[in-house]
Amino acid sequence: MTSRAIISIVLAATAACGGSARPTAAPTPARAPAEPAGGGAGGTGTVARAPGDSIDVSETEVERRAIEVFGDLPAATPAADTAVPATAVEPAAPTWDIDVRSYEAHERVEHYVNLFGGEGRDRIAQRLGRGTRYDPILRAKFRAAGLPEDLTYLALIESGYNPHAYSRAAAVGMWQFMASTARGMGLRVDWWVDERRDPMRATDGAIRFISWLKDQLGSFYLAAAAYNGGPGRVARGLTRYAGDMEGATGDDMFFALAEKNYLPAETKNYVPQLIAAALVAKEPAKYGLKVDSLPPFVYDSVQVPAATPLAAVAAAAAVRGSEIVELNPHVLRGMTPPGKPMYVRVPVGYTHGFDSAFAAIPKEQRTALTAVTSKKGQSLASIARQHGLSGRQLAWYNPKVEKSKAGRVHPGQRINVPSPAVVALALDVPDPAVERYSTSRAVRVHVVRRGESLGLIARRYGTTVERLKALNGLRKSVIFAGQSLVVKGPVPKASTKGRMARSEKGSAKATRKASGGTTSSKTSSKTSSKAAGSVDRTSNAGSAKGKRAGVARGGRNGKAPRGPSTRGASTREANND
Repeated sequence: MTSRAIISIVLAATAACGGSARPTAAPTPARAPAEPAGGGAGGTGTVARAPGDSIDVSETEVERRAIEVFGDLPAATPAADTAVPATAVEPAAPTWDIDVRSYEAHERVEHYVNLFGGEGRDRIAQRLGRGTRYDPILRAKFRAAGLPEDLTYLALIESGYNPHAYSRAAAVGMWQFMASTARGMGLRVDWWVDERRDPMRATDGAIRFISWLKDQLGSFYLAAAAYNGGPGRVARGLTRYAGDMEGATGDDMFFALAEKNYLPAETKNYVPQLIAAALVAKEPAKYGLKVDSLPPFVYDSVQVPAATPLAAVAAAAAVRGSEIVELNPHVLRGMTPPGKPMYVRVPVGYTHGFDSAFAAIPKEQRTALTAVTSKKGQSLASIARQHGLSGRQLAWYNPKVEKSKAGRVHPGQRINVPSPAVVALALDVPDPAVERYSTSRAVRVHVVRRGESLGLIARRYGTTVERLKALNGLRKSVIFAGQSLVVKGPVPKASTKGRMARSEKGSAKATRKASGGTTSSKTSSKTSSKAAGSVDRTSNAGSAKGKRAGVARGGRNGKAPRGPSTRGASTREANND
């Protein structure tokens, strides 16, 4: 049956029924995102009002109306000599909200793209697979904060999306925060809770930090470099080489600075790895990667009293203890911290009836710690043996116990003895307060505390606000708790070209002398530099044989992050994956 015949039948039928062939007005559609280059699904037929009484009706609309009137129609059989064109739908081309296209031909970017799609393929695929669990919520948080969503690939470079990553410098978690910086970003880091290991809270901290870095440095790629190498180092480099980088703007500033013999190799490679990760992650099949997806990181929350075993939460929710540990990676000791009630995450849909189920659990199972009093001559190890524990495990729950130089516990102290269920779900992790910095003796560093200002710090060290800003390359007087400030040391000097240009400003002849015979300092985004090209020979970050398979190791640390272990092996992250 032809379209013209169907139109006639439809119009006749609808007229006979008192209907009208006039299409109803469609509601105004909400604004939709622009269709990505490369097209999408084929569009449906549309109905438009023509002049006079005529109606333009597409074949799709005709078939729809015919089915409404007559029911389903048999598929038309094309004539034998009628060619049926094949319609192939092209997959949508990937898009990025950070600038990757301008730099994808850069030598270091190409190096890491080849590495991620070659020797490091399996490792990157594994980490991208882990990232599928967190990617939706990470992107939602960055989008809500007004930051480019593709900056979430920093978590791939920093830790491989591992919430328990631990570096040689004691940077921790998916976003590899040092303890002082994390506290400055509003995260809780203490003996009982380390929110650097919480993907949600740590992402909030990373967003605040990246936003501050972008505000200070003016470029997201400079902010990324500062995230890895420290804001002071990057800011001082921009000051030192300001004259050499005249003409470079925006993200080109990073590549101009990377050409200098100034940034550490890891920081020079950091942004190229970010760009390569964004390229590979958006088109894994193109680079031979097979990425397996995980269920999204979603949860409900329940409030429980202080010092509640996670095992009791699991029992009340009727789930495995390992599920509670996986949703609450920031709870270190297998129990909520002493002091006050806390919200604990449980799998979605398992809050119904939780309160009554929790109240029905015997009190001894809801009790995390039992107190004993130390006696003369005892050690934590000897007390632990009496309760079937190791001395290390007992120490997890007694961080403030006083001991003699010989390791004996002073008598008369309260010793907290955890239940076996608590220890089973505890994480064996280093002291969260540990930080390791490597600085020259000629340089003194001050870690900013909450409530401090540049003026207060300047008075403390007998210096001025302007000198502190010069030492740290700060454009503004805004600082944050946890930030490391250089308070003693040499002020970074501007390049020779920059000094000449400033000292001889106003003299056309001198200006020509200062600039004449020099090459343009603007970095070509399509070529690589000798400095960047030499990095791979001195840094394991450029070798798939390194522990991180080419991913910048841990951020600001230079060693593969290690994961924690639990006594219950079901929740253990592979330490060296």
